[in-house]
Amino acid sequence: MPTKNKNKLTLITGATSGIGLAAAKSLAEEGHSIIGVARSQTKADAAKLAILESNPEAEIVYLLADLSSQAQIHNLVKDVIDTLKLMKRDSIDVLINNAGAVSSWYTLTEDGNELQFAVNHLAPFLLTHLLLPYLQQSPNARILTTSSASHRNTRMHWKDVMLSRHYGTLKAYKQSKLANVLFTLEFNRRAGDNASVKAFAVDPGLVNTEIGCKGTNGFVNWFWKKRSRRGTTPEIAAETLIYLASRSNLPYQDEWYFKECHPVHPGRYARKKDPAKQLWELSEKLTGLT
Repeated sequence: MPTKNKNKLTLITGATSGIGLAAAKSLAEEGHSIIGVARSQTKADAAKLAILESNPEAEIVYLLADLSSQAQIHNLVKDVIDTLKLMKRDSIDVLINNAGAVSSWYTLTEDGNELQFAVNHLAPFLLTHLLLPYLQQSPNARILTTSSASHRNTRMHWKDVMLSRHYGTLKAYKQSKLANVLFTLEFNRRAGDNASVKAFAVDPGLVNTEIGCKGTNGFVNWFWKKRSRRGTTPEIAAETLIYLASRSNLPYQDEWYFKECHPVHPGRYARKKDPAKQLWELSEKLTGLT
């Protein structure tokens, strides 16, 4: 069991259910102060109550944002900065990019991006960049992005990244999870070996959650329910996030893709520098960071 981390502050997206809520509960128990991100006030209130019921001393704040909207991400960061001031903090120790989306339909966000690509990749990319100055104030900050084994055996569809011509639910999901891994690889390459901030991609395995049921119907909805029943609990799936967020010193120096609290190799394509660099540059353009 990790030692208490009473001085650590962790921000978690998708923190009202599933893996995100399980991670928030456990990290609060470990002594982390938590800033959770939710889409609705009702879910935020319920999640906060669930954490405080088991840990009345927890310092937990929920902020609202729809991560498919880049404008709302910018507003979220302003709210995070205000919250840090109220907490008398000037740094973030751990950022957990956990929020995700699955959609049966080809849907464009208000920014003109395909929904799964926007929520699963562009949102973590933008949020990480906007919060980076606060992560850099921590001596040993971590960026943890929830990916998936579904990134294996797929590639980026460079000629049609938004899949406007040949959209498929699983095709879009797999590409977005590959983007999580490529983003992690390129972040660490750009940051350098001696950076105070390191990024990790986390494979939670097959998990019994409803993420694949919220925006789907028909066969995809049926398949996700059937398959997820064989999955592990969110509490078990969150253990790797908790491990990476809590351990000040990891026994693995150069590893950045983790499953079941151990480093494993990501897919071969996900280890290539050229697509990682190309995705980074595209993401900068799509988020207005160039």
